[in-house]
Amino acid sequence: MIRAVTRRGGSPLRAILPLLAGCAALLGTAGNAFGGPAAAASAPATPSPAAQAPAARAPAASISLPSASSPAATLAAEASGALREPQSVLFDPFLSELEERTFHYFWDTANPKNGLIPDRYPTPSFASIAAVGFGLTAYPIGVERHYITRAEARERVLVTLRFFLHAPNEHGFFYHFLDMKTGARTNESEVSTVDTSLLLAGMLFCQSYFDTQNPREVQIRKLVDEIYRRVDWTWAQPRPPVVALAWTPESGFSGLDWQGYNEAMLVYLLALGSPTHPISPQAWTTWTSTYDQHWGTIYNQTYLGFGPLFGHQYTHVWVDFRGIRDAYMRKHGLDYFENSRRATYTQRRYAIANPKHWEAYGKNIWGISASDGPGAAEPYEGRETSFLHYAARGVGVGHIVDDGTIAPTAAISSLPFAPEIVLPATLEMYHRFGSAIYSSYGFLDAFNASFHEPSESPAAGQAHAPDSPGDRGGRGYTGWVDPDYIGIDEGPIIAMIENYRSDLVWRVMRSDPYLRQGLERAGFSGGWLAPAQ
Repeated sequence: MIRAVTRRGGSPLRAILPLLAGCAALLGTAGNAFGGPAAAASAPATPSPAAQAPAARAPAASISLPSASSPAATLAAEASGALREPQSVLFDPFLSELEERTFHYFWDTANPKNGLIPDRYPTPSFASIAAVGFGLTAYPIGVERHYITRAEARERVLVTLRFFLHAPNEHGFFYHFLDMKTGARTNESEVSTVDTSLLLAGMLFCQSYFDTQNPREVQIRKLVDEIYRRVDWTWAQPRPPVVALAWTPESGFSGLDWQGYNEAMLVYLLALGSPTHPISPQAWTTWTSTYDQHWGTIYNQTYLGFGPLFGHQYTHVWVDFRGIRDAYMRKHGLDYFENSRRATYTQRRYAIANPKHWEAYGKNIWGISASDGPGAAEPYEGRETSFLHYAARGVGVGHIVDDGTIAPTAAISSLPFAPEIVLPATLEMYHRFGSAIYSSYGFLDAFNASFHEPSESPAAGQAHAPDSPGDRGGRGYTGWVDPDYIGIDEGPIIAMIENYRSDLVWRVMRSDPYLRQGLERAGFSGGWLAPAQ
């Protein structure tokens, strides 16, 4: 999983192999990584959002917003069984503020001269091409929500595309990390197939969104086509039919390939949809051939598992999986949207059971994924406990990685899947911890109430920008808080809030011919893929 490579410096080649091996084993190794198997939890009753949500807070700024009446999620009393008919959207004004603040992470921190977006902020950082992909997705959302004008978005997108048209690449694939100013490869980073795919997804969204005959929008579509069409997906198959994770000029291809189930579903869909260098449909068959290793029941939920929630969210940012199924999902009687809903419920139920007795965990404080962490050891419940640094935390069948670190993106980016449990969790984090974890660009990357910072540490709030919310909530909080935002965690928050509110990204991407072709070549059918009557 390239997502977590070298966030703190060092060679990605030295870091990538053990990390990826650990993630590959995340769902295949018996036992809890922190000692003992997870205990089964009884299914809690679905909370009433109206009863549990704290009082709504007015948006930070006066902005013009479209109606929030478009249903974008399935609401159900339990998270098992088939998809139900959608009901009206659960909504709180706080979502408007959170969406706008998160948008400004991408708009404010990008280099306006080349469009590059930092991997993290405010810690000085190199750019992440995946963060750029999420930024490109955020800009049209900003247009629709009136944060910026269409002309402003067009110019930022064009600057970004012009940079990547000429950026260093290998057969169309880009280096994972780039210097924010020069755009040169940095940190000995790898050419990454999944991070290139996240970047391309953002580009394709812009290509479909900017659909007028305005000369600048015509140019956007042309540049995206040129960048996407030059990617030689077959080059990235040293062991066909699967796709390799990474390549470097020093060592060639990594010894690991993308096999399901994880965030690389997007890699295969874009590779299958290529009009110039497509991979064989056999690649999808091989990708799904390992699914049975990850299918199982945990906390009364039966589904295709991947521990960190981001794996159930990334591809869904751009692909509306409601009602469309491949052969594996047809066999198991659900779709990937429902699968992600069950994964979301599993995490909440795990937090309620709280087998490790972490502070704060409960029905409305939950959500673990790949994120920053304290990265130190201290006594907890009478024993010396090691807390992870940047790590892929998660709850999966047979294997759990959990050190008490909550990543707000984990729950919030599941909003379309299970709003009846995600919205109360979002509001609870905001009202309970306040400015300790929430600042200029929304929620900071992670927090851990069980790890107590020394009183002189700046991590628990002192690094926040001047326009942090007031001292509402968080008073007296002594746990660890990440001083940074991370682009690849911010991106799914804004995109999935908007998909929940208006279907915007999904609706636009349903018209993308490359994505549609990729889905059909992977064997997806039904739903919006069905021929028009």
